[in-house]
Amino acid sequence: MSKKKQLFLAVVTAAALAAGLPGVAGAVAPPLSSVRVVAHFDQSALQMPENIALEPDGSVDLSLSYSDQIARVDTAGHTKVLATLPPPADGGVNTPFSGQQLITGLVRGSDGSLYTAYSTGTADLTGIWRLTPSGSLTRVAPLPVNTFANGLALDETAGVMYATDSALSLIWRIPLRGGGAATVWADGPELKGTAPEWFGANGLKLHNGALWAASMDQGLLLRYPIDCHGKAGAPQVRATGLVGIDDFGFVGRTDTVLAAVNRSAEVALVRPDGTHTVVLTAADGLQNPTSVAVRGSTVYVTSAAYGGTDPALITARLDR
Repeated sequence: MSKKKQLFLAVVTAAALAAGLPGVAGAVAPPLSSVRVVAHFDQSALQMPENIALEPDGSVDLSLSYSDQIARVDTAGHTKVLATLPPPADGGVNTPFSGQQLITGLVRGSDGSLYTAYSTGTADLTGIWRLTPSGSLTRVAPLPVNTFANGLALDETAGVMYATDSALSLIWRIPLRGGGAATVWADGPELKGTAPEWFGANGLKLHNGALWAASMDQGLLLRYPIDCHGKAGAPQVRATGLVGIDDFGFVGRTDTVLAAVNRSAEVALVRPDGTHTVVLTAADGLQNPTSVAVRGSTVYVTSAAYGGTDPALITARLDR
């Protein structure tokens, strides 16, 4: 590992521990139970799980942030690296926020292709990448070098990808066919961070015909209607008080959300009326969780994506 990576890992580890440890109380709460670690990752190789995509066979795909890898954890808990994205020639020194290239959001297409957001601070690599089931890895849409694409949401019917940009505090709409350029889809005060060093726009999901987004520093869960022309309607604040919210998952087709709250090392259950309760904490092994996915009665949470001491994929039982 380079000295730059060693220094960066030390800094984010200290920050994650400082954010996640004070005030820890309690443990798993209803409707969750039976927390367990299904896979550990190699922190020395920068294999820190950032985002989740679920496979039909029960396996789980993950973006491993600072190792630039996409990996799969099978139902027995075994991990296989599917692909490693090419590193920038300059080492990613101009990547916004981090000074180190990294991959973030991850979504799966109906044909089994995986799409991820890659930020490098370079024009040749920054953008949306696709990994096909056959193993072909290509960039399918470039993004400006000053972007930090984070959460992703795929609309296959429209042939577009949506991406939050945590550096520019907005949401992109990115055509995946036809060669068109990415355009700004939503850009308002609700997506901004309150200080340059804090993220605004972060997690993203397409759900029941609307686009939902997390505004991390303001602690907001937002819903954007999509009109018949694919344009964004006025944002609706669906929950507040979630400072540090990262990515999130829905419970079935309901508007109930399980959200990773990064800074406080928690997972929150957010009800359709906007109220929320904490259901997982650092007492359950969480360290700066960044993503939640729900499949049936199983909840998946990534832990220690940008630091901490035990990068892992954690599951809990959802009792409904």
